[in-house]
Amino acid sequence: MERWRGRVALVTGASVGIGAAIAVELVRLGMKVVGCARDVAKIQKLAAECQSVGHPGVLVPFKCDLTKEEEILAMFAAIKEQHKGVDVCINNAGLSHPEPLLSGKTSGWKNIMDVNVLALSICTREAYQSMKERNVDDGHIININSLGGHHVFDFADLHFYTGTKFAVTALTEGLRQELRAEKSHIRATSISPGLVATEFILRANNPDEVAGRFGTKSQALQAKDIASAVTYVLSAPPHVQIGELLLEAIQ
Repeated sequence: MERWRGRVALVTGASVGIGAAIAVELVRLGMKVVGCARDVAKIQKLAAECQSVGHPGVLVPFKCDLTKEEEILAMFAAIKEQHKGVDVCINNAGLSHPEPLLSGKTSGWKNIMDVNVLALSICTREAYQSMKERNVDDGHIININSLGGHHVFDFADLHFYTGTKFAVTALTEGLRQELRAEKSHIRATSISPGLVATEFILRANNPDEVAGRFGTKSQALQAKDIASAVTYVLSAPPHVQIGELLLEAIQ
């Protein structure tokens, strides 16, 4: 990770769970991390904690509603003005609502699509343009995907969410192909964890049903495990492309 010290990473959805763990770990390893979320107060608290323990990097909180393109564009403009640009983009933000295909509300589906697919795509585009205009050819775009992006589980409340994660799988591969066509050495990776012990699933669905279908928190991955996967991917030699990383807890 030495070559990333002092360089700029954007982590979306950095206020809690996986995003918070990734942001703190990258700061611990000396990166300048712009962490964005709607609840910026939680990121401000994380930033203060990073500073108090003496991490060599810095966490820069940024308030951004990823369902609004104008806010995403304003965030990238601010990063350009204050930090020159983005070297690593980690599209972590994601959400789900219990909206089955046969009875779900369109508003819920749109919200899931806006965050899981459109915001990820907008951030990817803007991160690439930021790298390109500064001749950064060793950048990295990492999409936090899901095992649900590779397998359809028999769980109606997650079927629309699963569709958006299949989209992330396709978008990451499409991104790799476009980067290859541009003869770019910017890397693109999808990290697909199974059940992770965060508030994400429990906030979106019935906790008892989730536990029955996917196991208990004691059988789940921890947010720090995904943060370790991110640093593993970033630490690979520049000529090594880790396209897909699937993570499951050993039962």
